[in-house]
Amino acid sequence: MSREGVTPQSEDFSAWYNELVVRAQLVDRGPVRGTMVIRPYGYRVWELLQADLDRRIKDAGHDNACFPMFIPESYLKREAEHVEGFSPELAVVTIAGGKQLEEPLVVRPTSETVIGEYMAKWIDSHRDLPLLLNQWANVVRWEMRPRMFLRTTEFLWQEGHTAHIDEADAMRETMWALDAYASVARELAAMPVIAGEKTPGERFAGAVRTYTIEGMMRDGRALQAGTSHYLGTNFAKAFEIQYQDEDKNLTLAHTTSWGMSTRMIGGVIMTHGDDKGLVLPPRLAPHQVVIVPIGRKEQGEQAAAEARRLAGAIKAMGIRVHVDDNRPQLSPGFKFNEWEMRGVPIRIELGMRDIENGVATLARRLPTVEGQGKEQIPLEKVPELLPGILSDFQSFLLARAEAFREDHTAKVATWDEFSAQVAGGWARAFHCGRTECEDEIKADTSATPRVIPMDAPEETGTCVKCDQPSAYGKRVIFGRAY
Repeated sequence: MSREGVTPQSEDFSAWYNELVVRAQLVDRGPVRGTMVIRPYGYRVWELLQADLDRRIKDAGHDNACFPMFIPESYLKREAEHVEGFSPELAVVTIAGGKQLEEPLVVRPTSETVIGEYMAKWIDSHRDLPLLLNQWANVVRWEMRPRMFLRTTEFLWQEGHTAHIDEADAMRETMWALDAYASVARELAAMPVIAGEKTPGERFAGAVRTYTIEGMMRDGRALQAGTSHYLGTNFAKAFEIQYQDEDKNLTLAHTTSWGMSTRMIGGVIMTHGDDKGLVLPPRLAPHQVVIVPIGRKEQGEQAAAEARRLAGAIKAMGIRVHVDDNRPQLSPGFKFNEWEMRGVPIRIELGMRDIENGVATLARRLPTVEGQGKEQIPLEKVPELLPGILSDFQSFLLARAEAFREDHTAKVATWDEFSAQVAGGWARAFHCGRTECEDEIKADTSATPRVIPMDAPEETGTCVKCDQPSAYGKRVIFGRAY
């Protein structure tokens, strides 16, 4: 890895991000424009998030399934709004096996249509409901301006798809998924998201209502980190997803879909990272602790042996630990800088002088207390102290991100205030709800309505852009977004 750092955030946040994801060994660029190769370090972050979310999904009664990535084009055309919304992003196969296909095949951009086809086959009676399915898969959406993790032509995600007896049951499912995503963001990613509903102009194509979790990145922009959709009976009508109720009448099911993707990794990078590189929340860090033995030749071997002994005791505490003992050609200083770049929460430096004094030198990726730098801890106490230190660091990152968001969010009353606020943060403003007005706001400021917060107080006022009455009885969060 190069000794040079990355472009400072204040100089060019986009360049900082693009350099960091490669230098921290999270990804490499794929052979096709807009694709990415997720390297082992980056994929481990995804695995940790995936395992936690998969557990939540299964605990709530959902079953994992796997559906084809090739979807007949006719499936998408059955739900007019859905196909219109996704048409610009579709990748379509027209030739296979050396022959022109009778019907083009769409490479999966999302799976409402193909899963709807099979829901219709599998559901006969009200006793078959609810049907709770989830899929871990890759999807393809042809991005015009790709960026690693945030918008790539191909990405990984989970997509939940469920069918229910009525709107009330489907809405409970929709809100369960939203709550699960908010919990994952806060508890694993230390990302203090705001949950709420999207405006009609920002809804998922084919949905009746779309809900979102929105996080603020360290440049003041918003990131949509997960969405949950109540689809009503739109897809049930298109695919004849119906059931026989208790009175033997055929009734349309109400369906939902919800998803979280590898975009969350981009969110972690931009929520916590700094000019030195990544800052990983302990719960998503591939290595929560890295031990760097210090010394040459025999002393180096003795320090490495003690580091491995210490790592065994740390691992027994359920902590992911790595000993950097197989690169003698690199200086300790180089290793320190590298692990800072790669965002490891805790670094332990261990030389013969430390061992003789019965201590280990501990360095946090960020000081959790002002002025706190390296500190020495009794060697025998390191394993028992680390769980608390890691927990405190996780909490610190969440509080730090929350404070940053609040410092960069403000209520606005005038258009001038709005324009100034969204240049570097979020504006809480009244909004008429008209799509035409949203289009004008975006054209003038590049800002869009990110979320109608569920926990916002009830307020009335007039639209910050057009002075028409507010449509929502509360303020809407606007911001520029990824």
